[in-house]
Amino acid sequence: MVKYFPHTEADLKVMMERVGVSSLDELFAYIPDSIRFKDDYAIPSAMSELEVRQLFERLGSQNRQLTCFAGNGVYDHYTPSVIPSLLSRSEFLTSYTPYQAEISQGTLHYIFEYQSMMAALTGMDISNASMYDGTTATAEAMLMAVAAGKKANRVLVSETVSADIRKVLNTYALHQGIELVTIAAEDGVTKLSALNSLLQSLDGVAGVIVQQPNAYGIIEDFTGFADACHERKALFVVNSVAADLALLKTPGEWGADIAVGDGQSLGIPMQFGGPYVGYMCCTEKLIRKMPGRIVGMTKDNRGQRAFVLTLQAREQHIRRQKATSNICSNQSLMALFVTVYLSLMGKQGLKEAAQLSYAGAHYLCERLLATGHFTLVYDQPFFNEFLVRYDGDVDALYQRFLDNGILGGVRMQDGLLFAVTEKRTKEDIDRLVSLI
Repeated sequence: MVKYFPHTEADLKVMMERVGVSSLDELFAYIPDSIRFKDDYAIPSAMSELEVRQLFERLGSQNRQLTCFAGNGVYDHYTPSVIPSLLSRSEFLTSYTPYQAEISQGTLHYIFEYQSMMAALTGMDISNASMYDGTTATAEAMLMAVAAGKKANRVLVSETVSADIRKVLNTYALHQGIELVTIAAEDGVTKLSALNSLLQSLDGVAGVIVQQPNAYGIIEDFTGFADACHERKALFVVNSVAADLALLKTPGEWGADIAVGDGQSLGIPMQFGGPYVGYMCCTEKLIRKMPGRIVGMTKDNRGQRAFVLTLQAREQHIRRQKATSNICSNQSLMALFVTVYLSLMGKQGLKEAAQLSYAGAHYLCERLLATGHFTLVYDQPFFNEFLVRYDGDVDALYQRFLDNGILGGVRMQDGLLFAVTEKRTKEDIDRLVSLI
């Protein structure tokens, strides 16, 4: 294996002398012999370019391409073919954090456009330059609420927030001195009365987190939620599926202080779980508490438009342990993906894709209920995702879908959570129903 390392024998000798050992074996002597790997490494022989391509084609052919009716936070939306072509350009693939504005105008420009589009989509004042994914963006919003609340360390989280998000919130809160309190749901939705009861009985509430559509695909009514939060000096945080905001009331219209979620629904392929892109937007008064990069537009000394990283005193490369977050290299390549997608789709295209998803989901729901074998778990308005209970063997039905090339929803509780996007045709839906 040494032949793959750039160090010469002289280099190794200098390093071993520095740490006080005479050989590499002595360096690793503390590792018990019983657990040392003594066989040859399973590294294949050298291959030509053609052989490498053939190898990966054989590996790729083992993947089964399923017709996807699963969602639960990740959705099979259409990706315009121009996006991979643009993103594969070397100046995008190899770019890093654009500290030097004078040589990073292209990168800063598209990040600024991303921020502008996400602020418009969420109805908020400010957007940062993207987060890792929707779950960690929600956790960062929790930390942001506690930082803004100063001595307040409680955060209320609706029971209808996705279980994956709540698990990440618990992980972030564990060693931060943050107490998470669950807002009980009723009939699949968050009740304002339950929120008010907690706000009145608990002191030190820094924020309230809800989800729209929620974990069951239900469209919730958050009328009065923002007022209830603000009366107790708590921040109102709304997690949303980005694509759904083309038709739904925006977090800004609900009176949210922070809007977060995943941007994967904006054309990013499911691609085995990532990379995705989390978005975070907020009101202007919270901008100094917001983590991540923020790009601003200004003018240079010649009066020309220019883009810069702004308010950098919030960031870890300047403030270190006092920074708003440890997020450094943002997901700007995926932010570019979203920017190109939104530019291509435009307002009307986004609406049409959302309308097709909504119509397809309701058609599938009607067909399933008509079989007599399914009932809605919650009789509530939903967008493109819904939870149904099956009167037979759910595992057997799920396997039947798989055997016929269909990913038939996500198993949740005692039912199936189905999702439909604009990619699913009437024929796809009828074929799924015919298997029941």
